[in-house]
Amino acid sequence: MPLFSYLQSCKNLSLSFLLIALVGCGISTEPTPFKGATRDGTKDRILPFTASPVSVAVPQHPLMAQVGRNSMHGDGYNSEVHPFDVVLNDSSNIEVTTRVGTGGLGGPCATMTFRRDGLIQVLCSSLLGFQIQLLSPDNLTLLATYKLPTRPSVYEALLNWDRSRIMLESSGAYFYTDQDDHLWIANAEHQILKLYAEQVSHEVFEYQVKQQWDLSPHIDSDCLRPTNPFPSGKCDPITGLLPDMYGTLWWATRFGKVGTLNTLNGEVHSLDTSEEIQNGFAVAEEGIYIVSDHALYLFHTDENQRPSVRWRATYDRGSSQKTGSINQGSGTTPTLFSNYVTITDNADGRINLLVFSRYPEAQKICQIPLFSEGASATENSMIAFNRSVIIENNAGFTNAHQHKDYSSIAAGLTRIDVNDEGNGCRVVWESDLTIPSVVSKFSSVNGLIYSYTFDTLADGSNDWYLVAIDFRSGEEVARIHTGNGKAYNNNFSPITLGPNGSVYVGTTRGLLKISQKHAAVP
Repeated sequence: MPLFSYLQSCKNLSLSFLLIALVGCGISTEPTPFKGATRDGTKDRILPFTASPVSVAVPQHPLMAQVGRNSMHGDGYNSEVHPFDVVLNDSSNIEVTTRVGTGGLGGPCATMTFRRDGLIQVLCSSLLGFQIQLLSPDNLTLLATYKLPTRPSVYEALLNWDRSRIMLESSGAYFYTDQDDHLWIANAEHQILKLYAEQVSHEVFEYQVKQQWDLSPHIDSDCLRPTNPFPSGKCDPITGLLPDMYGTLWWATRFGKVGTLNTLNGEVHSLDTSEEIQNGFAVAEEGIYIVSDHALYLFHTDENQRPSVRWRATYDRGSSQKTGSINQGSGTTPTLFSNYVTITDNADGRINLLVFSRYPEAQKICQIPLFSEGASATENSMIAFNRSVIIENNAGFTNAHQHKDYSSIAAGLTRIDVNDEGNGCRVVWESDLTIPSVVSKFSSVNGLIYSYTFDTLADGSNDWYLVAIDFRSGEEVARIHTGNGKAYNNNFSPITLGPNGSVYVGTTRGLLKISQKHAAVP
């Protein structure tokens, strides 16, 4: 056996033993708090604020759970709007509940949705791979789990002792909950699963696979895993999936395949863009909006129910991949609002906010340069509704495991509005808030934007804060201390506003719940 092959086999053997050992760590039903919880209420800064609701009309997708509850970005438009109130105005009554995500080492809990009964469905990750968890929304008690196969990128990271490889792709991060509380997800073995957590007894649930479709015959699937330690072909993971308004399930892969699945007869069709797709996608009556590292697309099905390009709009992808970006392309998930769709480009110097008309053609409404020269990038979907877009700057941040100098992270949060005539845009306000990587959210009930930031202390550690910003003025009205240290770094996980009035943030260690204790009723 050649020396290289011998060494590789030894690594694979070590990898197998490591994974077996980690399985023994288990996961607690009762929430295991972060070690040495470090919330300090004296660091909160809360200003008087009167709730000012904003009327937002995001269409209800007929095949998804209610708006604000059904996906990472809140709805099929990816608006990042939640129709839930959040009250955090009394430091003495604010509490931060922490839960270690998976196993003894913990791991981030990112995408989160809510069932009709209020229970949380959340995707948590660790060295063992992804795991679906069903949680109580109030005390974060674990009610059920479903283990997903480990992603090939995780095996590559372990095999090469390089955790950054996990951060270079987004497969498996997106799922959605449908109108009947089924959870739909594509796993690392190119299977699409329809899951449901059945209640077995009081506070005991069990995930059942209701339907399953194997797409591996239609996708390059020669991927690294213990049963395939020496892949020689191409591995193309599924990035995300969503149903269109008419019942066809759409999916996309990292290296550019866009496809449909007829869930009634299992028929699969696809086309190949030959471009990289690392973001989720949006859905409207006219079709599916997907952004690659070269262009923004509107897809629909043709007369034979095959995926077809309705229009394609190229953008400036710049000359290189920016620090912290997944690829050389737009870092944003397409977001729909009114009659528009918005993304950013990846232009050198300063990226631009791009707003296009949606249908029937992609007419460019505006192109607005963002943030500062040489310090302008984003890897997150923007908030967008009515005529307004709110976008953050993530320039300079790599990831929580590699980043050392937090002074290198650029600041910026901007609101841009399309004008009344629909033929241009203007900057409404700009904030110097520093937001390394969170997916910010908006409450239409109180008119506040919620984001996540940090202060670096003299000892080099970071204090982390949930921040509330007035949508109308851009002024910060609340800063809630959540904790200190890497465990509280969200590391690209989103904020989620819950129907119970709580705020949830995934972090490197697991999950935070930020809420205000209510006075007892006499």
